[in-house]
Amino acid sequence: MRIRIVDAFTDRPFAGNPAGVLLLDDVFPDDDWLQNVAMEVNHAETAFTHRLPEGGEADWALRWFTPVTEVAMCGHATLATAHVLHTTGAHEGPVRFATRSGVLIATPGADGSLTLDFPTAPLTPVDVPAGVAEALGSAPVAAFDTGPDVGDLLVELADEKTVLTLSPDHRALGAYSARGVIATARADDPSRGYDFVSRCFFPNVGIDEDPVTGSAHTALAPHWSARLGRDDLTGLQASRRTGLVRTGLRGERTLLTGFAVTVVDGELRA
Repeated sequence: MRIRIVDAFTDRPFAGNPAGVLLLDDVFPDDDWLQNVAMEVNHAETAFTHRLPEGGEADWALRWFTPVTEVAMCGHATLATAHVLHTTGAHEGPVRFATRSGVLIATPGADGSLTLDFPTAPLTPVDVPAGVAEALGSAPVAAFDTGPDVGDLLVELADEKTVLTLSPDHRALGAYSARGVIATARADDPSRGYDFVSRCFFPNVGIDEDPVTGSAHTALAPHWSARLGRDDLTGLQASRRTGLVRTGLRGERTLLTGFAVTVVDGELRA
């Protein structure tokens, strides 16, 4: 069985967020096997997909696993899967994925990018929980619940430098949401090509810091669009690998645009 490692939300190898991608025959194997493969790949997510019968609401079924659990939504592994389908000729044009988060669509662009159509996360302002400042290493200026699908606490920090220099207590952060914490701030200088920065810490799903998180941008997009007065923005996720996500707020849907690069194409023998 072919297995590929794809770097998503980047146009160069060894940046962005790597995801494992497996194109299956016609059904999902048992969950233990899927989880074991994801544990072996040991990237933030591994995506498993198989073709669906023609005439339905979706073209492919898609599931995502971290090294320790299945997740309800994943942007970068969806982008990586769409990239594999298009570069291998397995699918042409927009592809509709049936997922635990509903039907998600990936549309190829003329420049080689892919645009994901995801549900916008509902943001609810909350009081900054006691202890978050200590766990994060900086005091947030605002905090938001991102709803059940994303499952994070989003915190806005004072400035870009504060986000870039965070050194959090990952274990302590796990107490504040289902998945983890999104830390964000306005870009110091938008002429550098991005409007806001973020870092994402997900200890509850086995990921201390995620390199680039598409799903988090379904919450970051409405947050920063409201503050900056524009529906179309670019976010820099400032992990060690870094990656850019172009966001387009469209009411209840958010468009996430980025590039992807296949870096490994091999054989799974298990």
